Amino acid sequence: MKIRVNGEEKKIELDQENALLSTALHHMGYKPNTIVVELNNLIINSMKWEKVKLKDGDNLEIVSIVGGG
Repeated sequence: MKIRVNGEEKKIELDQENALLSTALHHMGYKPNTIVVELNNLIINSMKWEKVKLKDGDNLEIVSIVGGG
């Protein structure tokens, strides 16, 4: 499956049945508690990542949250 992540095309190995957003984020190495995800111009609540399925050509924007003082 090919998707765009932060403007770059990526090929991820997920079958269509298990192409969950949460699985894709895990495969790409993202930690769920440190990011905000936008899928096709809609921010996706992290509680819904287990239910949202990706499809070929989807566009993800992933923003990392950085703490500091």
